[in-house]
Amino acid sequence: MLRLRAPRGRRSLRRREVAIPSEIPSTDTLFLVLRRIRGPLVTLIVIFAVSVLGLTLIPGVDAEGNKSYLSAFDAFYFMSYTATTIGFGELPVPFSTAQRMWVTVCIFASVTGWAYCIGSLFGLFRDPSFQRAVELQRFRRAVARLREPFVLIVGYGEAGRTLAAALDRSGRRIVVIDEDPGRIDLLVRDQLFRDAPCFAGDPRDPSLLGIGGLANPQCEAVLALTDKDEMNLAALMSTHLLRPDLPVISRCTEQRNMGWMHDFGPEAVINPFDRYGNYLVLGLLQPTTHRLVSWLLSEPGTPLPEAHAGLSRGTWVVVADSEFGSEVARDLRAAGMKVRIVDPADGDPDVHDAVGMVAGSESDTINMSMAAHARLQRPGIYISVRQKSARMGALVRAFAPDSVFVATDLVAFEALARLEAPMFWGFIEHIRTQDDAWSRRVLASVIDRVGERAPTAGKVTIDKTDAPAVLRWLNRGGKLTLGQLLSHPTDRERHLPVFPTVLFRRGKLIYLPDEDLELRQDDQVGFVARSIGRGLLRQCANYDSVVEYLATGDRVPDTWLWRLFSRHSRRGSRPAGNDRRSR
Repeated sequence: MLRLRAPRGRRSLRRREVAIPSEIPSTDTLFLVLRRIRGPLVTLIVIFAVSVLGLTLIPGVDAEGNKSYLSAFDAFYFMSYTATTIGFGELPVPFSTAQRMWVTVCIFASVTGWAYCIGSLFGLFRDPSFQRAVELQRFRRAVARLREPFVLIVGYGEAGRTLAAALDRSGRRIVVIDEDPGRIDLLVRDQLFRDAPCFAGDPRDPSLLGIGGLANPQCEAVLALTDKDEMNLAALMSTHLLRPDLPVISRCTEQRNMGWMHDFGPEAVINPFDRYGNYLVLGLLQPTTHRLVSWLLSEPGTPLPEAHAGLSRGTWVVVADSEFGSEVARDLRAAGMKVRIVDPADGDPDVHDAVGMVAGSESDTINMSMAAHARLQRPGIYISVRQKSARMGALVRAFAPDSVFVATDLVAFEALARLEAPMFWGFIEHIRTQDDAWSRRVLASVIDRVGERAPTAGKVTIDKTDAPAVLRWLNRGGKLTLGQLLSHPTDRERHLPVFPTVLFRRGKLIYLPDEDLELRQDDQVGFVARSIGRGLLRQCANYDSVVEYLATGDRVPDTWLWRLFSRHSRRGSRPAGNDRRSR
């Protein structure tokens, strides 16, 4: 994976090196236990001390009938087992009546003291503050035990849950913080491949973020995905000031908060309302470009969406009662559309003169109802429906609107693309700047190479980690082109189901690199591919015999010994006139 880096062009706000806080007051479990049972412990100690003192002062009778007194040690020993198990016998001699009366009082007193102490402990275990302290200590230890890179996810709503599942499927470790205990319980119930350390707390507390990963050198990135801009801004602020080397991807829903977030140098600020408006306009004015972008950003294996013709400029009706409506209306107006914003409380809008309608209220039920009424009123109208809850997914798919806005999916897919394949996201941004003719050619090329199912994005670097065999070949003076690397390891005349999207070389990005381009050390090649293509590409990059075959067409043995033997055999059987040294 290409590790994300914090933007370098923005002036850092960091002023002084400070230790990352990782302590939260009143959460030390030992302190809470001692504070709660201080009274019961004092009571037990007093009972024990008075009991021992009484046994040393009350006389007994020895075997000869003389008075005898227990030593302090004998009295302490007797009370040690009597106060806990109520007796093993009288020693060193049978007690007198007075001693037995005193022991009877001590027994009832000690039992009462132990009942008081045990009851206080049970009450402590049920105390919410103690349970929270125990959970926090368990969370701290789980994060400290992580010995591999992980991503800190702040917020486990729909977007965080989708992203966590995707990262887990790809083998990445995650740590989750959310203010809602119910969401943390949901994470515990989710069937992830690996246990994810999680805690329910306020992410605005820098100490909690420090415990959750900021203070851990294995933390790779922070994803602030709560549905509250203030919390996301606080997480972004804490990360930038305490760990400026960590990239942060933040969610934002209000335009005025985006400027504050950008002041803290995030990797990206994703405003799903603004993003959807851009995608909607792209689909209306450049349908092929939108089709290519939406397909590449879909879940792997998603069929290629149907082609839609662009709409002519006209009147749009936006039904919304939140920031979403103004964001979409702003983008539509910027594209030359006439927009009429309608409050859902005013009832069904009149769409007889409209070319499109956006049903974007806060209620999924209202959105579906208004969309259905608009379709009955004007069957050919373009309908966009906002879906807030994943539970409505089946109904929305059955209704089949022309466009669906799911804010959580948009945030999750973009954050995942930026995190897992930054080069791929750069390619997506490049596509959005192109016209439909360009996108049509690229779409045809991608389909020809990987098929009509959405591919996965990946990257290979020509170094000793990703492509050791290719690097050894280049260091020996050999040449290998991009097209040769993407050929089948058993038949170099066939292409792998891999399409190169971008090549990064010495700080320069080359989009859609020519396959005749010769590879160099440290080149980074971004691509989209079917899963089988990624496996075959790893084979091409890791085996010396495969690299030599792809570069020259000569099939050589796999092992070093057989390659050495074959090389000597070919030299020994080569005619003198064909030997390089004779020419």
